[in-house]
Amino acid sequence: MKRPAALALAAALGLSLAACSPASEDKPAESGASDGGSAATDTVTFRIWDESAKPAYEESLDAFMAENPDIKVELEVVAWNDYWERLPRDLSSGDMADIFWVNTSNFGIYVDNGNLLSVSDEIGDDHDEWQESITDLYTRDGKLWGVPQLWDSIALFYNKDLVEEAGVDPADLTWAPGGGDGDTLLPAAKKLTVDSAGKSADEDGFNPDDISTFGFNAQADLQAIYIDFLAENGASYQDTSEDSDDFVFASDEGVEAFQYLVDLIHTHHVAPPAAETNLDGDYSEKLFTRGELALFQSGPYKLSSINDNADFEWGLAPMVAGPEGRVSVVHGVAAVGNAGTQNKDATVKVMTWLGSAEGQKPLAENGVAFPGVVDAQQSFVDFWQDKGVDVQVFIDAADGATTPAPRGPYVGAGAGEIDPILKDIFLGATDVEEGLKQAQEAGNAAMDQ
Repeated sequence: MKRPAALALAAALGLSLAACSPASEDKPAESGASDGGSAATDTVTFRIWDESAKPAYEESLDAFMAENPDIKVELEVVAWNDYWERLPRDLSSGDMADIFWVNTSNFGIYVDNGNLLSVSDEIGDDHDEWQESITDLYTRDGKLWGVPQLWDSIALFYNKDLVEEAGVDPADLTWAPGGGDGDTLLPAAKKLTVDSAGKSADEDGFNPDDISTFGFNAQADLQAIYIDFLAENGASYQDTSEDSDDFVFASDEGVEAFQYLVDLIHTHHVAPPAAETNLDGDYSEKLFTRGELALFQSGPYKLSSINDNADFEWGLAPMVAGPEGRVSVVHGVAAVGNAGTQNKDATVKVMTWLGSAEGQKPLAENGVAFPGVVDAQQSFVDFWQDKGVDVQVFIDAADGATTPAPRGPYVGAGAGEIDPILKDIFLGATDVEEGLKQAQEAGNAAMDQ
C-alpha cells in the first residue's frame, strides 16, 4: 500500500502524507465492472484512483448487480497523477462519473460548489454503522457528503530483533518536549541507533557520521509524524472551530513538537537525515525493510509493502505517546454522489450498497484497506491475522483520541506553500520557531486568495 492510493491525503496536499489503500499504478486504467449478464436499464459509473482496489470493487459490484439486474455499474480507474486535474474538468463538462472517490482535502470545494449529493438527505440514517471518525471528516455545513470507504490511522512498526537486543519495549514509548521528564522515546532511540563499529548513540565514542541503524523515523511526514506530535502536545495543525480552517501550528506547543523532531535528527542523530527523507518520502520505509531502522511510525497503507519486503520478524505496537497521550490522525476516502447524475435513484442505490457491510466485505477480505463500515472491519483484521500480523492497534488508534486530517476547500493550496518551509526546518536550514511562523503565514495567505 503506497502513497498515491485510497487515503492519499498527503499527495493531495503535495506532501508526504500517506494514503490508505494499496499501491496505485501511474498510468490510467479504465474498465467496466461486469454486468452479470443482465439487461440493465440504468447505468451508474463509479470512478476511483487505485488500480489495486479494482478487483475487490468488481467483486462487490458484481454481487450488487446480481441482486439488482436493472442497474449496471461501470467501474473506472483514473490514475492518481491525472485524477484531480480531470475531476473539475469532467464535472464542468458533464463527463464526471455518477459516484467517485474524494479525500478530505478536496471534497469541501465540491460541496461549496453544489457538485455533490447530500448523503444525509439521500441515504439518511438507514445504513450499517460507519466509522465515526471518518463521517466526521466528511460532514460540512451540518450534513454528511460522503459514504466512508477506506480509512487509516497510525501505529508503530518495529524490528523485533533490534528492540529485543536493545531491551526496548516498543509498546511503552512516550516523548516529552526537550526530552524532559517522562520521555522514554529518546533513550530508546539512542539505544537503537548504532554506528558501523557497533556503538549505540548513548555510548561514548559513537560516530554520528557513520550510522548503520537508526532508531526512529522523525521526518517531514504530515500523516505519520508531525500532525500527531502536534496533537500529542496540545497543539493543532488547523483551527478546529467550525468557521475557520486557518493553520495554527506555530503555537508554543507546536514549536515544542517540531523542535523535538528536529533535535532527533540533528542533535541526537537517532533519525534518518532530512536530506534523504525530504527527497524520498519512502526512504525511512526502505531503511526499515532493510533492517536499518528499528522503529517506523506509519499507517496500514505500509502493511503490504513491509510484509512483502522485510526478511526479519516485525510487529506492530501502539503509536508513540506524547504529553497528551496517544493522538492519531485518522483519514479516510469517501464515495460521493455527483449532483449532476442523470440516474439519481440508481446512483443512490449503488452508494447505499457501497456503504453496507456486504458491499465492503470484498475490500476487507482481500486486504485492500480498513473498510469504512464497522461490521466489515473484522474481515480485514482476519486477513492480516492469517499472515501473523495483529492490526488491532490501528482500530484502537481510530477509536481513541484523534486529531482531524487537513480539511477545507483550499487546504491543498495552503499546504503547497507550507511544505518547502517545513522541509527546510527538518533539514536544519531554518530555525524552528521562525520557520513555523513563516509557514503558517504563507499557508494562510494562500488559502485566503
